[in-house]
This record gives sequence, structure tokens and C-alpha cells, in this order.
Amino acid sequence: MPKLALISIGSNIDPENHLPLAAQKLKEIGSIVGFSTVYQNPAIGSTPQPDFLNAVAMIETDLTADAIRNTLRRIEVDLGRLRTEDKYAPRTIDLDLCLLGDQVLETSEFKLPDPDILSLAYLTVPMAELAPDYLHPVTGEALHAIADRLQPEAKLTPRLDIKMG
Repeated sequence: MPKLALISIGSNIDPENHLPLAAQKLKEIGSIVGFSTVYQNPAIGSTPQPDFLNAVAMIETDLTADAIRNTLRRIEVDLGRLRTEDKYAPRTIDLDLCLLGDQVLETSEFKLPDPDILSLAYLTVPMAELAPDYLHPVTGEALHAIADRLQPEAKLTPRLDIKMG
């Protein structure tokens, strides 16, 4: 039975090209339901770097969380991502599985739902745009309620010039 997956897409190295390229490759995971608006926001971390562009894809899939994550990592490598010890380093592309149906999962590699949904507006605002009534599997809150709580402090600028799908 297909499940809905919400996947975050981010880049701060030539993002105007890398985001649409990643969006096309996400078809490998399943049937794309839609893409959020692309948002520009300041990079996190202590090293000065360009702003990030972030969006979210909603995909209907039969794949497991592990299979999705492995596919995302391969797409990142295909698009020139080099992982370093600095989790806030600049990157060509960053793809993360944030929600998969109502699954709650914790492995040594990742957690579902992504814990950052509750604290990072650049993840939650675009998710709420696609699925406002989607309930967070742990807190039971609707995504729009989490986004409404985070958005006042957020520095998100819609980038309507970038089309994902």
C-alpha cells in the first residue's frame, strides 16, 4: 500500500540548478504528488556561507524508509554532494526523508519523523504548504500548527522564480 513521503530538498551551491535536477531524480522514489514553494533562508552554522534554497517534495511510494534514504544518498552523490564532518557545510544538494506515512523509526543513521520538523521553519513551512492537516506521528499536531508556531521567527523568502516540477 503506497504511503506519502515528505522529502526536504536543499542547496546553497548553485541551488537554482541543483534543486530542479534533484526534483527530477526524485521520480525514482515513486509518484510525485507535488512540490512546495522554494524558500530562501540564511544558512545555519558558524562559517559564513551563501543562503540556502529549500523546498519539499510529496511523493507516493511503496519503498521502505531505508530504500528511500539509500536512493536519496545516491542522488546526492550523483549531483556532486561531498559529505564532511561539518553537518552545516555548503552543499550542492541535501535530500532528507522527513515523514513517511505515520511511521516512527529510530536507527543509528536517521529518525522518522525528522526531529527538526519541530524546530526548523524551512522544513515545516513548505511541508505545511503541501499537507497542512498531516498529523505529526509523535506529537499529533497538524503540520500547519507547527509551521504557524515557527514561522514568526523564520527568515524565509519565497523564490517564485524557481520551478521544481
